[in-house]
Amino acid sequence: MAEIATIARPYAEAVFRLAKETSSLDSWSDQLAFAQLVAADGDMQRLSADPKVESNQLSELFLSVSGANLKAEAGNFIKLLITSGRLSILPEIVTQFETLKANEGGVLEAEVTSAFAMNAEQIAELSARLEKKFNRKINATVSIDPALIGGLIVSVGDEVYDASVRGKLQGMAYALKR
Repeated sequence: MAEIATIARPYAEAVFRLAKETSSLDSWSDQLAFAQLVAADGDMQRLSADPKVESNQLSELFLSVSGANLKAEAGNFIKLLITSGRLSILPEIVTQFETLKANEGGVLEAEVTSAFAMNAEQIAELSARLEKKFNRKINATVSIDPALIGGLIVSVGDEVYDASVRGKLQGMAYALKR
């Protein structure tokens, strides 16, 4: 996973800089999301994995399927990914682009993993606390993992806060082994 993120980062940063210079962040966001949908299609994935299909053929097919949904610059970007054999990392590029876009707008993405379902009020309260801590707007995404036993894990950027029962038990087990 880290390797894919490392490979995708320069692409995402380059597209972000281009989109920012041309004041077209939202347009690029839409185009990348559409390209990701096309790339995720089963037939497109089979063709991109087929060594008999040349990159120029795949590029032409991808762009013809995309039609007017991709402008020239986005089309060139997709061609570059296909020629470089990097179409498979497009989802990670989109994720990193959206993170850069959110950070530009002053919004941080927070991934919250909870042992139990959280209601809207709890999510709002947690978001408010995180906004106070980071002094920025927080967009929280919540997932459920019963293996945490209780509590939650919050990831904001490079920071991870583990307030789960499982994390506490692992910490105690580590301390006892020392």
